[in-house]
Amino acid sequence: MIKEKITIINKLGLHARAAAKLAATCSRFSSTIKAGHSDKLVDAKSVMSLMLLAAGQDCCLNFEFDGQDEQDALDQVRALITERFGEDE
Repeated sequence: MIKEKITIINKLGLHARAAAKLAATCSRFSSTIKAGHSDKLVDAKSVMSLMLLAAGQDCCLNFEFDGQDEQDALDQVRALITERFGEDE
């Protein structure tokens, strides 16, 4: 299991389109992927669960990756967030 804290840096935070991109990215992997604040973690493959986190800009989310492709999943999620979900800001 890999645990990682990743800061949401895009201006609009984890809004609907960003949550959908994150869920789609996570769904490509067989690993279990969870995200959230402190001890409250949700299924990162669920758009609705991600949106309920209400993660705005500069919010630090805890991620847990568990499975055979956990490192690849972490790399892809980190890249998506670092690239601001493909948004300008």
